[in-house]
Amino acid sequence: MTMAKTDDGVDLYYEVTGSGTPIVFIHEFAGTSQSWEAQVRHFSRWYTCITFNARGYPPSQVPAGPESYSQQRAVLDVLAVLDHAGVDRAHVVGHSMGGFAALHFGLHYPDRARSLCVAGAGYGAEPDKQALFRQETRNTAAMLMEQGIEAFAMKYSRGPTRLSFERNDTRGYAEFQKILSRQSALGLANTQLGVQLHRPSLYALKDELAKLRLPVLILNGDEDTPCIGPALMMKVTIPSAMMSVIPNCGHTVNLEAPDEFNRIVGSFIHQADAGRWPVRSYALATDQATGMA
Repeated sequence: MTMAKTDDGVDLYYEVTGSGTPIVFIHEFAGTSQSWEAQVRHFSRWYTCITFNARGYPPSQVPAGPESYSQQRAVLDVLAVLDHAGVDRAHVVGHSMGGFAALHFGLHYPDRARSLCVAGAGYGAEPDKQALFRQETRNTAAMLMEQGIEAFAMKYSRGPTRLSFERNDTRGYAEFQKILSRQSALGLANTQLGVQLHRPSLYALKDELAKLRLPVLILNGDEDTPCIGPALMMKVTIPSAMMSVIPNCGHTVNLEAPDEFNRIVGSFIHQADAGRWPVRSYALATDQATGMA
């Protein structure tokens, strides 16, 4: 079992598969490194694939208090894994909570990233939804500690943006529920209270996002409604961003539509590696005339 030690002394479990240009995959709140199995099987034919469990997700260490968890700490944990694996620069692919980590990694360590894929990220990011999101975060943490992981997993997996997963892939959805039900209630509660509760709104980062020049892919399912608005904002704001939407697909895009996810991400990485990724020198029109008749 391979472990990376962080600068605050936390052990993070990670796996390396394949050879070639590195890709690091960062899982969502309801996932683990196992969530990327379909991607590792595909991309490890041509790339070095690195997956890891975030702190709070065994066999990674579960720090006892939420003060050991934060958005910046999540970024530093990605850095710790890359350093331990001896990787200088990697394509960074993140989903949901992992998508936020990927984006922040690119903002803080652009010299360590070849590209960023930000998938399914944005829930609760709009300024007018921040208060509700924070209350939901506290409620989620309380449920985890009061009712336990199994009860939580059954309820959380039934969220409206995940129901298309059950419709499209019954066996995959059942496996997703099973993996979630085996996680640490304490680790997930602390992740909610440390990372999710205090993460900055994407809209508060617009000035920083506008300075990004790394190749960026914004990827969503079209039934992941809460993330569509923030995705469009990122596409408009980041000069080097492209956006892709997978039809009839909900939040868990990499599990629900793995073939399409792999095709889109693979094409994106190929273009990024070609060194000809376009960077706009203008802002996309949003609430103003485009100048076109």
